[in-house]
Amino acid sequence: MATSPAVGGGRWVTVPPERLERWLAGFAERHGEVSETTGPDVVRLTAADGAVAVCEVPFPPLAESLVEHVLRPRHVGVLLVRLGGYAAGIFEGRELVSSKVGSRQVHGRSAAGGQSQQRFARRREGQARVALGAAADNAVRILLPEARRLDAVVLGGDRSAVDEVLTDRRLQPLLDLVTGRLLDVPDPRLKVLQQAPDLFRAVRIHLVEPD
Repeated sequence: MATSPAVGGGRWVTVPPERLERWLAGFAERHGEVSETTGPDVVRLTAADGAVAVCEVPFPPLAESLVEHVLRPRHVGVLLVRLGGYAAGIFEGRELVSSKVGSRQVHGRSAAGGQSQQRFARRREGQARVALGAAADNAVRILLPEARRLDAVVLGGDRSAVDEVLTDRRLQPLLDLVTGRLLDVPDPRLKVLQQAPDLFRAVRIHLVEPD
């Protein structure tokens, strides 16, 4: 379980699905009787002492108890993209059942000026196009054949790189399946992909407790 400060007050708590029931019970034990307001994508808990926990629902909409919802096994596609690296995988629950990871060289920015800088920029742009094209090809190979069976598609990496890959018309069938926030991950490698369920299955809770 991870915590971090929240902008505007309180803190974010990230709870694995398997620990959510115990966390909710502990919230009630610490703060008193809890009233619940449930929506399709958030569950708001307000305790007797004024503490508030707003739980973001992964894979909305919510149609059952939050604990039952987060523990349900799902068939999920994951696409991670950063310049120079990409990974695509299919998960059954936490198990990675199909994947491919790759990389393409994209040079950093040059400190030179004039024509040399312009040539370097053109070369870098060309390398970036090749890298993102390879990421799209990878997604087509791994994710597209499973599109009709997927419950959701989760994205991660660099926003601009991911958005560029998704402009590939071949990936159109995946767009309506995209859910959740963009996963903040380092350069995609197999180990990073394997750890993705720790992020996309977890429940993010904005917790504000009385002073």
